Amino acid sequence: MHNPFVPETLEGWSVLHLMYRVRWDRLKAHTPADRERIAVEAARALAVPDAGSTALVRVLGHKADLMVICFRRGFDELAHAQQALAQTELHDLIEPTSSYVSVVELGMYEMTAKIHEQLGAKFKPGSDDFDRAFDAEMETQRQRVMSRLFLDMPRARYVCFYPMNKRRCEALNWYTEAFERRAEMMREHGVIGRHYAGKVTQVISGSIGFDDWEWGVDLFAADPLVFKKLIYEMRFDEASAKFAEFGPFYTGLQFAPSQLATFLNGGVPAPLA
Repeated sequence: MHNPFVPETLEGWSVLHLMYRVRWDRLKAHTPADRERIAVEAARALAVPDAGSTALVRVLGHKADLMVICFRRGFDELAHAQQALAQTELHDLIEPTSSYVSVVELGMYEMTAKIHEQLGAKFKPGSDDFDRAFDAEMETQRQRVMSRLFLDMPRARYVCFYPMNKRRCEALNWYTEAFERRAEMMREHGVIGRHYAGKVTQVISGSIGFDDWEWGVDLFAADPLVFKKLIYEMRFDEASAKFAEFGPFYTGLQFAPSQLATFLNGGVPAPLA
């Protein structure tokens, strides 16, 4: 039975973020040729055998040195990528500092209400006929947005990742707000994001039941100042100002796997070609 007060979601790639600190003290004992060999082995381990993509990010600040982002078909494929990296020589030279598990998600606030209204005029809500028609319509919507659910990894130079929640405290609880009120706030929130179309690619992934926060947000842009401006502006909308809670931010420079040796040798990897 489909609850009319719970917005439906559509899911795509399974997503894994792995954050590591490089043991530079251990790397010093290796020659440049060793580091090249180690980099080639690690890049090969993270190559995508079937479907998906991988991003490497040189993280700024103390939280991590390297972030690996994996888009894969499912959790089995994520496990394969994580295990493949764990079996490389590079893994002996890095230490995990954090990780995040999620699934690319598109929220369907407005569409959920519209489908319930349309189908409610034809079928009794909660009936088998209603549920079958609802599932068929959701599959139609899923096919319509497949390119957003299974997008290629954006190739922009700068990447920002952070997890977030919707507040659930006694005074302000997102989940006890009326459906129409939540939909209205999310509509306002989305309008701000659309103002940055062409400047930033935003990938929202759901993590309820998978990790410590409710959503993960990845931002990709050619200019890192866009991250500051977008997030700052969004904090003035009601959905964020009253109900958003943010986790740690990871910001850095994306580079190609072929540049991993440059990174291990102490250089700044070149942007993606």
